Amino acid sequence: MKQNNMLAMILAGGRGSRLHELTKKVAKPAVSYGGKYRIIDFPLSNCANSGIDVVGVLTQYESVLLNSYVAAGRRWGLDAKDSGVYVLPPREKSDADLDVYRGTADAISQNIDFIDTYSPEYLLILSGDHIYKMNYAKMLAYHKECQSDATIAVIEVPMKEASRFGIMNTDETGRIVEFEEKPEHPKSNLASMGIYIFNWKTLRKMLLADMKDPDSSHDFGKDIIPTLLNEKKNVFAYKYKGYWKDVGTIDSLWEANMDLLNKNNGLDLNDPSWKIYTEDVTSLPQYIGSDAVIDRAFITQGCIVGGEVRNSVLFTDAKVASGAKVIDSVLMPGAEVAEGAVVTRALVAGGVKIGRNAVVGSADSENIELVAKRVKGDE
Repeated sequence: MKQNNMLAMILAGGRGSRLHELTKKVAKPAVSYGGKYRIIDFPLSNCANSGIDVVGVLTQYESVLLNSYVAAGRRWGLDAKDSGVYVLPPREKSDADLDVYRGTADAISQNIDFIDTYSPEYLLILSGDHIYKMNYAKMLAYHKECQSDATIAVIEVPMKEASRFGIMNTDETGRIVEFEEKPEHPKSNLASMGIYIFNWKTLRKMLLADMKDPDSSHDFGKDIIPTLLNEKKNVFAYKYKGYWKDVGTIDSLWEANMDLLNKNNGLDLNDPSWKIYTEDVTSLPQYIGSDAVIDRAFITQGCIVGGEVRNSVLFTDAKVASGAKVIDSVLMPGAEVAEGAVVTRALVAGGVKIGRNAVVGSADSENIELVAKRVKGDE
């Protein structure tokens, strides 16, 4: 069912600094994931599958590749008449004379004219850097049922991890009575997923007021949502039960890829009823050599494996030479592991080559090793 009364805006301008070299030249939502996908594929596919026709993608840092990737909209079926994916870079100057969004709310404020063009009744706001599947139409139905001014998607996290998130405290009806940003002593474990539905008229008024407030951070979590709660508006929590991963660090990106090795992870990239659409890369079929050893691996098209691959994920066109070992690792597009090399508990960036007999990573390391530059081996 088409959700013509709801327009989506994806916040895709974050620096992604905790992904280090992976986001030096590429925006975080454009980072590769799951063999052949990019992170931005997930919210865009969710929009397409939920019947949302118009999506604005708000870009900022290192956005050239991301802009060209999303601009056409055809990958997600959003290039038909009266639909589209629109790239919306910032237009206002910072103190450094750069075009920037000052905060998540400012990103929407700078695009009020774009939103008004479509006269939506509801506005869906999404983070562009999470991996999950969600039917936004169901969330909208809940929003309407609750007669809510704003609805925030939440997921239950372990209580010991709750202090890392924005936490929603609710009453017995699901109405949010308090919002705490990364509380030291959390009262609940309902973490905000960065997914909001607002009544557009209500939000529009608040954004116009927020733009004029010199003391505001122009942020949904710090300003808009607290103001809604202070004004006793109806703000409800929508509980999400499925797979969701914030891939903001090397370790979490590695974990999200490793989750694909578990058949019961809840994401199911092969589900025909909720497809995740992506760029159709022209590549040869994978080739597994006669002496190769494969044990619990996710291997994508174009890969050539002559060595040993255990508990690992290989992206498009990755290569593992004869005598090489890849264990508990992720090889991003075009990564190569030469003869005799051993890669353990590592994430190897796209196009990076590991030389002959080189040793990368360790089974005993607490954190995943990011390999973003060529590793020389025996010449």
